[in-house]
Order: sequence, then structure tokens, then C-alpha cells
Amino acid sequence: MIELEKTYLAKELPKELENCRYKEIIDIYIPKQSDHPKIRIRKNGDKYEMTKKEPIDDEDSSEMLEETINLTEIEFNALLEIDGKKVHKKRYYYTHLENTIEIDIFQGALLGLVLVDVEFESVEEKNSFEMPSFCLADITQELFTAGGIICGKTYSDIEKDLERFNYSKLYLNQ
Repeated sequence: MIELEKTYLAKELPKELENCRYKEIIDIYIPKQSDHPKIRIRKNGDKYEMTKKEPIDDEDSSEMLEETINLTEIEFNALLEIDGKKVHKKRYYYTHLENTIEIDIFQGALLGLVLVDVEFESVEEKNSFEMPSFCLADITQELFTAGGIICGKTYSDIEKDLERFNYSKLYLNQ
């Protein structure tokens, strides 16, 4: 499957976000020794999976080849023992115009970071999409926020990268 998406830094949280459905996500990226692991083990609400993502083109990280295997909760819990890089977030599903937007509010060591992802059905749709007003900057091509790179990091680890965009920490009272 080919994934087409754009990623943004949030400037503010939409007012009605607290009323949107969300799920807790726990990711473990392996191998831990890799600077940018491509394999992810994920708890996605009450679903569990293992995914491998690789860029189709080294110049454009908005198009990825993605392969996923569904896991049972027992298999996921067994894989929790793997020494990988971990990240914890709450993913909110927000409707903007005709798109369902995923707003990731990071927890734990990355608290204050909020990323916005939009997935598309076609390259034309992706290329014509305009950044929502609650977003600060398009960071699709920025590696520091890629799942395999940001995992295992703290907010202070990426703070200099965020400062380039004048990003300010955001929190949701929930």
C-alpha cells in the first residue's frame, strides 16, 4: 500500500478537539540501534499491529510503501519486551472541510508536541490541499518528526528543530 500524507506542526488546538474521538497509541520502533528504524510495533486503541514503512523516493518522504501485519493483544504484549525506541501519544480525529485529520498530542517525554497528519487518496488531492489555519508549518519533509526518528526522544532533544519554526508547546486539558 502507498501512503500519501502531509504533516504539520500545530499552532493551536481546535476549540472543539476535546469533543472528538481519540485513541491512545503506543509505538515501539526497532531495531533500537538504528537512527531511523523502519519497523514499528503499535498499540492503536484496541488494535495491535506491526508495520514496516519505507520511502518510495529518497527525495519525497510524503510517499511511503507500507506493509502491515495484524497482531493479537497477546502477541503485542510479548513484543513489548523488545528493547526498542518508544513513543506515547493520543491521536484525535478531527474533521476539517472534507478531510479527517489526525492530531497527535504527545505524552510523556514529548509532552507539549502536537503534530497534525492528513492522509490523501491521490497525489493531486495531496498537492492541492491547503494547510489548516490552526497549523504553523508544513514539516512533511522534516526528518526530526518522522516516527522512527522521534521515538525514544525527549522534547528537549528536538527543541532546537522546533525553534526554527517558532513552535510553542501545546497542551490539551483532558
